[in-house]
Amino acid sequence: MGDFVTEAFTLLAIALVLIALRTYARTTSAGIRNFQIDDYLMLVAGVVYALETAAAYSVGAKFHGLANNSMTDEERRTIVPHSPEWNMRVGGSKTQVIGWSLYTLLLWLLKLCMTVFYGRLTEGLDGMQTRIKIGLVAVGVTYVVTILSILLGCQPLRKNWQINPDPGNHCQPAISKIDLYVTLVLNVVTDIYLMSIPLPLLWKARIPTRRKYLLLIMFSGGIFVTMAGILRCVLILTAGANGAQQAGTWACRETFVAVVIGNIPMIYPLFRRCMQKMGASWLFTQNDSNARSGGGRGWSAMQLSDRKAAQKAKFGHPLSRSTLTGSDSVEHLADQEQIVGKDGITLTTETAIVTSTASRNRDEEGAYPHSPYGKPAGAGYSFHVSTKSQGDRAYQQQ
Repeated sequence: MGDFVTEAFTLLAIALVLIALRTYARTTSAGIRNFQIDDYLMLVAGVVYALETAAAYSVGAKFHGLANNSMTDEERRTIVPHSPEWNMRVGGSKTQVIGWSLYTLLLWLLKLCMTVFYGRLTEGLDGMQTRIKIGLVAVGVTYVVTILSILLGCQPLRKNWQINPDPGNHCQPAISKIDLYVTLVLNVVTDIYLMSIPLPLLWKARIPTRRKYLLLIMFSGGIFVTMAGILRCVLILTAGANGAQQAGTWACRETFVAVVIGNIPMIYPLFRRCMQKMGASWLFTQNDSNARSGGGRGWSAMQLSDRKAAQKAKFGHPLSRSTLTGSDSVEHLADQEQIVGKDGITLTTETAIVTSTASRNRDEEGAYPHSPYGKPAGAGYSFHVSTKSQGDRAYQQQ
């Protein structure tokens, strides 16, 4: 029990620090007045995580890992009502119901935060807002189904802490297969869907290989949450008499991973700036054959040698090209269309992920279209569509 207490509260402390860093990053980049719903929801998630940890702690510290499961029929008949063991089993079972509810609420709060964040991330991309809306509906519906399975899977509710007679597995919250399977399946399905939103964009983007892999790993965090959920399910089903304690222990571990994954995308640009100040900008700015830095004012233009007037060119698959500014603060991950005139002026329409500093965000605030998910992510990322006119220097010099 001592090892779990140390682990649980250490994980809680780390998670709260990450949430604080996220909040700091958002405050310095967007300002408190520009906080969006996911910023507030993440603060609520921190409170829920603290409550979940307290519930898991009480399962072991106060109720000694006991609940209404793992008892023989003889033990159920002979236990004295309101005896110390009876009280601990009843209290432990009630705490399991509370723990399941907090666990589910926390996971789905984090899913909602990521969905809203992806809404800002993909603002301006054709078809992506439909996927975001589907994601929002999916998160809402699956949460309702999951919480109803926990609260209504055993009726009446008081049977969740019934000792004698045996209420059946579905009324033993520590090891209920209904709770385990419904939560696991819906958790995995929603995580896979949410990961399918940013990963194709990143995979097809032409950005430095090192950064691409960093971003892919960062946005693939749902895989680790899914693995933790599956492992939690297996361990609870095979834990026997320790099922109640295992449920609380692995709930804290899984939700910790989810909190980390949910905050890393917002903290990443802050980490980049810190590393660049320390002279480690090479981690993020290395160019390769798939990404080249733009010239001039930092907006890349294909060097078109064709001198025909008003020639129009489209480039590849959406999200198939990417450029970086000289200051490495803007990544372009969407459609580009260029029109080159006789005078060598290139009109470029493109969509970008912005990870720039707070001052640049404020300067360019007017460039962002109105978004139902709020203003650009600031310390995180946001897609925006902008139009730039620039001289095609390579053309003019020929």
